[in-house]
Amino acid sequence: MALLHPESGRVVSAKDPRRWRGMLTLRAAGGAPDPVRVTLPDGRVVSTCDDDADTVLSTVLGAPVTLTDTPPAGATLDRAVPDAVLAAGVTATVPVEVTTLGAAAPGSFFDFAPIHLVTTATLDRVSAELPDGPVAADRYRPNLVVDAPGAGFVENGWVGRHLRVGAELVLRVLAPTPRCAVPTLVHGRLPRQPDALRVPARLNRIEPLPGLGRQPCVGAYAQVVTPGRVAVGDRVELD
Repeated sequence: MALLHPESGRVVSAKDPRRWRGMLTLRAAGGAPDPVRVTLPDGRVVSTCDDDADTVLSTVLGAPVTLTDTPPAGATLDRAVPDAVLAAGVTATVPVEVTTLGAAAPGSFFDFAPIHLVTTATLDRVSAELPDGPVAADRYRPNLVVDAPGAGFVENGWVGRHLRVGAELVLRVLAPTPRCAVPTLVHGRLPRQPDALRVPARLNRIEPLPGLGRQPCVGAYAQVVTPGRVAVGDRVELD
């Protein structure tokens, strides 16, 4: 489930914070076969079954949006250039790149791949450089946080390798995760933290995929090789 901007035809994303940072004030729950329920900043809840859902969400976000569960052909989103956002601020008009969704999972709303993971080694490395306290994993929005030793950014060396998580799940690590402006934004209880992007921009600016150029990276993208259930405390093994 996602929101579309009918005027541009693009998927709505806080990666363009000037226009869509309000997305981070919404909380969604549920899903097939049940309706998706979206909690608004004032505590009201709107459901995908409500006839006025699009109208309510458009009012909250200050621009027309439409709920959809079907990615349009060639789905894209706008991604503000991260360095430009750092320099000019989240309300400034900055260069925007058009990004195609689902490169590693065609026909989906995933930015690139269905799984994003980050290690405690990387979180600790970033936190050690922050003047305003440790960085919360929530800022980078991972599916999995892996407790791993190292001096930070160890995921860079996992590309092309497999991770077994628990007794069943096997993942193939595809690429380091290039960061947009989202980690710097207000996330619920978390205030703005621009250094959540400035630190990796200084310490781990690499080329995540050929042709993308050097970008600040935190964590790694992965795809599912063998599906399975996972739980907190499961053992993680790297091939």
